[in-house]
Amino acid sequence: MAEDWQNGGFGLYLHWPFCQAKCPYCDFNSHVARSIDQDAWAEAYIRELDRYAALLPGRVLNAVFFGGGTPSLMNPDVVARVIDRIKALWPAANDLEITLEANPGSVEAGRFRAYGEAGVSRVSMGVQALNDRDLQRLGRIHSVAEARAAFDIARRHFERVSFDLIYARQDQTPDAWKAELREALSMAVDHLSLYQLTIEQGTAFGDRYAKGKLKGLPIDDDAADMFEATQEICDAAGLPAYEVSNHARPGAESRHNLIYWRYGDYIGIGPGAHGRITVNGERCATEAFKMPDRWLKGAESGETETVFAPLPTSEQVSEYLLMGLRISEGISRSRYQALAGFPLKQSALDHLQDIGMITARGDRISATQEGRLVLNAVIETLMPDV
Repeated sequence: MAEDWQNGGFGLYLHWPFCQAKCPYCDFNSHVARSIDQDAWAEAYIRELDRYAALLPGRVLNAVFFGGGTPSLMNPDVVARVIDRIKALWPAANDLEITLEANPGSVEAGRFRAYGEAGVSRVSMGVQALNDRDLQRLGRIHSVAEARAAFDIARRHFERVSFDLIYARQDQTPDAWKAELREALSMAVDHLSLYQLTIEQGTAFGDRYAKGKLKGLPIDDDAADMFEATQEICDAAGLPAYEVSNHARPGAESRHNLIYWRYGDYIGIGPGAHGRITVNGERCATEAFKMPDRWLKGAESGETETVFAPLPTSEQVSEYLLMGLRISEGISRSRYQALAGFPLKQSALDHLQDIGMITARGDRISATQEGRLVLNAVIETLMPDV
C-alpha cells in the first residue's frame, strides 16, 4: 500500500547558513562570518546525508535544493562532493532537478560553470528589485546592472533560471510595480517568484516598523491591486501562477517546491533546516539546531536535530490544507479523507464555493484568485473542528 508522502514525491533541502550581509527584511537563518572552513562543512553535510540514507534507503529522489543564506558562496568543489554523495546514496528520477540559490553579488562565470559541471541544473537568483534606490533600501549589496550581468551569466550556463522580486515596497505605487514587472518579464526565462513585502518580527524592518520608522509602505488596497495586477500581467505573458507567489510556463514549475506544496517527504539538512520524513510508516517532523557552530559540532556524532518527532494526524491534516491550497491544482478530497479519517466539511465547501473563494471539480478543491487574497480565512473555514 502506497504511503501518503508518495503523492507528493521525495526531495532534499540543504541549508548553507552564510551570507555576505544580512538583509533587513530577512527572517531566514542566515549569518555573516569572516571565515568559513568549507571542507569541514562538506564533511558535515556528507555525514548527515549518510545518516539519512540509512533511515530512508532506496527512495527515488525527485529534487535537491541548495538554499540559504547564499549557497552561491559555497565552493564549487563542495557542491560537487555533496551532489556526488547524494547520487551515490539514492536512485535519481530521470528528471532530477538540482537547484542552487544565488545572489547577484556572488555570481562569477567560472564558479557558475563549475556548478553546472557538478550537476546543478537550475539557479534561483535573489534580484528583489529593478531599481537601485530600492535595492539599497532592501539592504542588497548588488546594483541593477550587476543583477542583469549575473542573470546573463546564469543564462549561459543553465537552461532553467528563476529570479525573485519583492513588491509592495516603500513608496512603490501600483503603476510603478506594473512597469517593473513588465521589465522583469522581458528578462524571464520560464519562472518568476514574486513576493509581497512582509514585515517579520525579529528583523531590522520589524524593529523599525514597531518604532514607527518604516515609512511609505503601501496601504492594503494598493497592495491588493499589485497582487491582482501581478496575476493579470503574468497570465498574459504565459507565466500563470501555479502557487500564490510563483509563476511559471507550463512544465517549468519548481519541482522541489512542489514537493512541499503537494505534501511529500523532504529531508532537511543544515542549520535550522526543517524536514518531513516518513519512517516505518510514520510521518515525522525534523528541525535542526540553528546556530552554525552548534550544528557543525552535532554533525560529528549525528546529533543535529532539536526536533525529531512523529506528527499527530491533526497536524498532518492542517499542513496538507495549508500547503495544498497554495497551489493552483489544489488538494484532493480523497487524500484528505485518507489522512484525516473523515471528509472535508461539506457545509464549509458549499459556503466557500457560493461566495467565490474556491472551485470544486471532481476530487479536486482549489482556491480562486479571490480566495488566494484571503487564503488564511479560506483555510481556517475548512479546518476540522477539534
